[in-house]
Amino acid sequence: MDEVFITDDQIISPLGFSSEENVKNLRNEVSGIQEISDPDLAPFSFFGAKINRENVAEEFNAIGPLSKYTYLEQLMILAIDKLLKKNTETDFSNTLLVVSTTKGNIDLLKSLGDFPEKRVKLYELARAIQHFFQFKNEPLVVSNACVSGALAVGVAKKMLQQKKYKNAIVVAGDLLSEFVLSGFNSFQALDDKICKPYSKNRNGINLGEAAAAVLIKKQSTKKNAIKILGEASVNDANHISGPSRTGEGLVKSVEKALLEAKISSEKIDFISAHGTATLFNDEMEAIAFHRLGLSRKPLHSLKAYYGHTLGASALLETIITKHSLTQNELYKSLGFSENGVSKALNIIENPKKQDLQIALKTASGFGGCNYAIIFEKKSV
Repeated sequence: MDEVFITDDQIISPLGFSSEENVKNLRNEVSGIQEISDPDLAPFSFFGAKINRENVAEEFNAIGPLSKYTYLEQLMILAIDKLLKKNTETDFSNTLLVVSTTKGNIDLLKSLGDFPEKRVKLYELARAIQHFFQFKNEPLVVSNACVSGALAVGVAKKMLQQKKYKNAIVVAGDLLSEFVLSGFNSFQALDDKICKPYSKNRNGINLGEAAAAVLIKKQSTKKNAIKILGEASVNDANHISGPSRTGEGLVKSVEKALLEAKISSEKIDFISAHGTATLFNDEMEAIAFHRLGLSRKPLHSLKAYYGHTLGASALLETIITKHSLTQNELYKSLGFSENGVSKALNIIENPKKQDLQIALKTASGFGGCNYAIIFEKKSV
């Protein structure tokens, strides 16, 4: 099969409006999570990661009319626009657009404003983005709970390997919304401080919002490209919201990804894990990594920086994984203190430089979905 690369990337988040700015803040251990009091989102104050809307409006106003696009569409369009400005040679006639989100324009259910009711549909969101850039091909939508962002990369990879397209742009995004906050609050799953993945005193998640975009190609001359070695998705069919207690789906996802990559688990240099800081997710991951012989591999969760950004999270974290590999840097797993899972993990407690070649990114989500994708730094 043809080799496929992630060649460039862009992040829009509370930590900055470029991937470089986000990485700089990760190095400096800056969290985008803060206490938020917003009655339009929740009748209570909560800890989450929220993007400054005024900054978004100012930037978007320079490229398009604000009134024609929802807030989420603006975020995703900004991410793609910044990506394309660094890759002006991109041929839209051979480029696939893949849009990843879990809730899309769900905030329109509260108030449609000047938008038609159909704009709530995920495909209408994708078409709005397609029309903005005048992509020639119909977009694909990937919405599979919290694995969506990374799964969308795998979908794009397969489409390129089937020679349907030469390039793909994957964009992912989700918002802080009343719907999402009320849902997680009903589970009593929200931490009242910055979350603490894998820690003994972890108390649930923070929610966040972000948009991220990557350019994927079959060939790359770029020094900082990373190759997709293997990927796989397995559903554990355990429960609508709770993961398999034995990590079955995640184990099989990683095993299948390793098989496609034609490497053993020993070749993995570090893991970017899901790490929601909920009781069952973190425990499930620890058991799965133990079963896979990966317990000693350096591992982090980025949720204490960004909160859980749902459909954007796995793509955002994939981009950070790319920068870790290409810059030989391991970023701290913010919020971690004393181990709180039954199997020991090698949590990255301090940022450090280390020679890195191959990384594993994992994600898990509601409905039993699990996903694993393996990346290799491009040889210079």
